[in-house]
Amino acid sequence: MGRFEEPQDPLFRRLNSSVAFDVRLWPQDVRASKAHARALREAGILDGEELAAIERGLDAVAAELEAGTFEVSPDDEDIHMAIERRLTEIAGPVGGKLHTARSRNDQVATDLALYVRERAGRARELIAALMARLLELAERHADWPMPGYTHLQRAQAVYLGHHLLAYFWMLERDAIRFDFAARSTLALPLGSGALAGVDWELDRELVARELGFERPSPNSLDAVSNRDFALDYLSAAATCAAHLSRLGAEIVLWSSEEFGFCELADDFASGSSIMPQKKNPDAAELLRAKAPRIAAAHGRLLGVLHALPLAYSKDLQEDKEAVFEAVDQLELCLEAAERMLAGVSFNRERLAAAAADEVLAATDLADLLVRRGMPFREAHGVVGGLVREALAGGRRLSELTLKELRAHSELLDEEYYELLRERGWIESKRSAGGTASARLGEQLEQARSALAAISGTEAR
Repeated sequence: MGRFEEPQDPLFRRLNSSVAFDVRLWPQDVRASKAHARALREAGILDGEELAAIERGLDAVAAELEAGTFEVSPDDEDIHMAIERRLTEIAGPVGGKLHTARSRNDQVATDLALYVRERAGRARELIAALMARLLELAERHADWPMPGYTHLQRAQAVYLGHHLLAYFWMLERDAIRFDFAARSTLALPLGSGALAGVDWELDRELVARELGFERPSPNSLDAVSNRDFALDYLSAAATCAAHLSRLGAEIVLWSSEEFGFCELADDFASGSSIMPQKKNPDAAELLRAKAPRIAAAHGRLLGVLHALPLAYSKDLQEDKEAVFEAVDQLELCLEAAERMLAGVSFNRERLAAAAADEVLAATDLADLLVRRGMPFREAHGVVGGLVREALAGGRRLSELTLKELRAHSELLDEEYYELLRERGWIESKRSAGGTASARLGEQLEQARSALAAISGTEAR
């Protein structure tokens, strides 16, 4: 082929070939090839009959690929060459005209951009479904008290609905990141040629509109070497996977006997090969373990692009497997997380018992003293002394006598006991975004509006 007289070494062919994995780009390649063929017709490079023959041939190739009957030739270096080769077998020599004014460099960049845009949209759909599930759970458990944690130590009481919505807002940010990844694909590479442009006056604006791009790429060198859109997708995927791993980690903890806060449905749990009593939260554990795998794909592509000189180098062939790996794993995790949460059941009594621990009101007791004129740092020490005295005597904070309270501070009175009433310290968190019922109600309304915006539906 071309300047070469000797055939390629079989080992080099194995190293150089990408058709085994880039075959999944065939729908994008067929779509972009049709748009390119129509641009060639507009430019007078193809006549009407030639265009029709190419379009029929591409449809036939697509049908074979869809049916799984497409046969890859040993000479097919990638799916793009394979499609062109098969097109020429079906349509005849006119198939060879399709590559006029096109290089594989701009062809591949275009196909991958189309693929990333589609998968970013799919990720957004799956995120919206998971957000809807979290919102539904938050609404059903809006008034269920539970302990909130810092350092995995009981810290302050919150409502379960408030806790669940924390993941809702993480996912909203993920949706925004995938929107950005989709938008970063909107400069059309096709028509840039190998690196310098092409010798033909193609209507790139027409091709851009047909393929859903906002504009042709303004610089041909950048167009063929740009993989920022893939990095943006992988970055969004890595962050989203990290959020799912946090959710999975909490489900693992909460479903343990030690916590007993929830139980997974049987269809999203596993048994033990030796211990018949076990019910393992394997789905949640895998949400944790998949996250570094997805994050590694981002690092993998960043490593490929690092210090790569313009314009195209074969290094860029290593972009696709990282993207495909992340797409497959992230979409699996998002769908599994939604299905897992659909069957989870929470134990109200265990949650409430843990939330009833009066030491969770320590900060509220300090704030009581602050409202009476004591500096917060001094109040912090006073309440710490109360906690220490109660723990030493094996008593609850509410079991300390008024005389004992006064020994720590004369500012303490009967309001101390009122504050310790059940849920009193939860309802005191009335700042915007807090867990108090009124604020949680506002948050639920905000969540409904946010979900409607992401899913493209009107708020209920």
